[in-house]
Amino acid sequence: MSLATHELRKAFGGVTALDGATVDFHPGKVNALIGPNGSGKTTYFNCVTGMIKPDSGRVTYKDRDLTGKAPHRIARAGLGRTFQLCRTFPRMTALENVLAAVPHGGLRSFRTRSDIERAMSWLTRLGIEHLARSEARDMSWGQQKLLELAGVLMAEPETVLLDEPAGGVNPALLDRIGTLIRELNAEGRTFVIVEHNMDLVMSISDHIVVFDRGRPIAEGPPSVIRSDERVLGAYLGV
Repeated sequence: MSLATHELRKAFGGVTALDGATVDFHPGKVNALIGPNGSGKTTYFNCVTGMIKPDSGRVTYKDRDLTGKAPHRIARAGLGRTFQLCRTFPRMTALENVLAAVPHGGLRSFRTRSDIERAMSWLTRLGIEHLARSEARDMSWGQQKLLELAGVLMAEPETVLLDEPAGGVNPALLDRIGTLIRELNAEGRTFVIVEHNMDLVMSISDHIVVFDRGRPIAEGPPSVIRSDERVLGAYLGV
């Protein structure tokens, strides 16, 4: 009943980004996907969420084959996703950005009291309710990261994929993000996180998968990954 891939492959010209990636993430847990730059992590996320189509292999979620499906269909299956570079609507307010995640009709059709209250509750949960009427382009990078996550959560996904949530974020905001992930996980959401900040990864993850050259080379809890010689060699360079 988890997010999994079997022999996933993707090449760009002569460069192999994914080379038979078989992974099974743990449902109900905080999973991390780590590895050196160029190891295929973001390509993996893009294949899983329908942003690009894999050359071969399968993507399954809760025993349903999602391979090559359109992003909106994958989202409706219960998978939400953020990006390395925030994808917000810069000239829309924070509240409008979150409302845009409601998967029915055009923006005007969302503006029911219940939708607005739910959107405001997510902005409040993430600590940016005071920016509800501010345009996204006027927000800091860290605030836009929180806004993008609020939009993802507005769609009520069961599994959330976060692509470098700590990138460019100040330490205080990073602590908030880490705490929020653990709280949302305790409430029943599964997380898969691509991240380079090892302090964050080791502090919040239950299960870690390590990529190198487009395929997993190790997996396990933080205590195991810290001392795995393959990880030390491929990722930590020792």
